[in-house]
Amino acid sequence: MDIFEIDGPVELSGTIEVAGSKNSTLPILAAMILPGGRCAIPNAPHLADIESFGTLLESMGAEAQREPDGTLRIDTGPLDRPVGEYDIVRKIRASICILGPLLARFGRAKVSMPGGCAIGDRPVDIHLRGLRAMGADIHLEEGYIVAQAPAGGLRGAPIFLGGPFGTTVLGTDNIMMAATLARGTTVIESAACEPEVADLAGCLNAMGAKIRGIGSPRLVIEGVRELKPVSYRVISDRIEAGTFMAAAAITKSRLRIDRCPLNEMLAVTDRFRQIGISVEADGDGCEVAYAGQVRPADITTQPYPGFPTDLQAQFMALLALAEGNSVITEKIYPDRFMHVAELNRMAAHLRKEGPSVIVEGVDELIAAPVMASDLRASAALVLAGMAASGTTTVQRVYHIDRGYERIEEKLNAVGAKIRRVTV
Repeated sequence: MDIFEIDGPVELSGTIEVAGSKNSTLPILAAMILPGGRCAIPNAPHLADIESFGTLLESMGAEAQREPDGTLRIDTGPLDRPVGEYDIVRKIRASICILGPLLARFGRAKVSMPGGCAIGDRPVDIHLRGLRAMGADIHLEEGYIVAQAPAGGLRGAPIFLGGPFGTTVLGTDNIMMAATLARGTTVIESAACEPEVADLAGCLNAMGAKIRGIGSPRLVIEGVRELKPVSYRVISDRIEAGTFMAAAAITKSRLRIDRCPLNEMLAVTDRFRQIGISVEADGDGCEVAYAGQVRPADITTQPYPGFPTDLQAQFMALLALAEGNSVITEKIYPDRFMHVAELNRMAAHLRKEGPSVIVEGVDELIAAPVMASDLRASAALVLAGMAASGTTTVQRVYHIDRGYERIEEKLNAVGAKIRRVTV
């Protein structure tokens, strides 16, 4: 098992490049089931989750290969076993996205209930409700979702996807993919509007799908008879970009972030500017600079275009050093606060009150051994380690490898002091 040893405090400078979006790549890999042929993603990030998803596709008969130039090639022509096995699916939440494409292409599917980060309950009942509205017969069998399409295939239908915590990104992805090959027209109301959902829709349209309303809460999908394989370049990862912007802020530094999707990060850049961090657009990237202090702020996570839950932990680490008190409220995953105790081990003053955390700013963080509990929590601990006095040890960094491409190498190239150690 690997750990990070992080010396701090450090000051960063230089340029750091944002990779392709993890949250776009995963459902697009699932979408490649639909045409049954050779597809490619030229800028697929090198992540544990991406490799696991490739292994999942291979377990069903597909062929996956990473080229020397980084292109990920997938041939789903040979795929002939529409079963998502527990041993693979349990590792990655987005694997539930194979359910819709398998059902649309083969008329049947058997997929284990998914795993992923321990950030609270994330049921898939909305996914199943949408597929049932399209005529699928679905039941649970020994931890597996077993689905069967009606004779003649799935049928288009009006589907409402709202849930107790708002829209569902993966649910929208799943129903949208299934609808591309359904008979008739599907209307998804309360669709997720995240850029990654729009990216998936763009990929599906490039395959020959007919999807209207992309980027809006109302998607209209006219079913087609078949889709064709494509090579598709995914958007930049806005969560990785936000993490690197927070790295500049927490280390009182100036960084240039290349391939930074600022147009999809308005809520994030607004909060950075509100707390006193300069963010200036520059070509396809931006310059982020500490401007003398970090002011407190109130932040509430919301579905896009609101503040993303995937940057909540990173901002909590940053606001732990603000000059005053902040309040962070989690509206997407109310239990996503396992990083609070770990940051407090580093001398932060954080107090959980229901779905909120009261953040009392301190003058400095102090290095300590800490443990990553999920992907974004581990990123927050890396940020805190770079700002803290002393050497911070972060355990379970396999979490961070799921969503950040060589994060220690990228940060070390701009001045961080992070060592990956196998223990």
